[in-house]
Amino acid sequence: MSRVCVVTGKRPAVGNRVSHANNKKRRRFLPNLHTHRFWVETEKRWVSLRVSTRGLRTIEKNGIEKVVAKLRAEGVKV
Repeated sequence: MSRVCVVTGKRPAVGNRVSHANNKKRRRFLPNLHTHRFWVETEKRWVSLRVSTRGLRTIEKNGIEKVVAKLRAEGVKV
């Protein structure tokens, strides 16, 4: 399973791990992902999505029905 938020599209970023001696080594910054179940009232069923905390805020703001409709329009199987 890839580390990508289905709502926002956030994925791992890359950067440097910098020591006190200013030595630089490559590292990955992983998104804060959670597998969360949402109740979709119009379909009378649970939908499981892997979302970041920003994606949770987006769902809270817009509603799960709008987000699921947008994902289906993009071709994501929900």
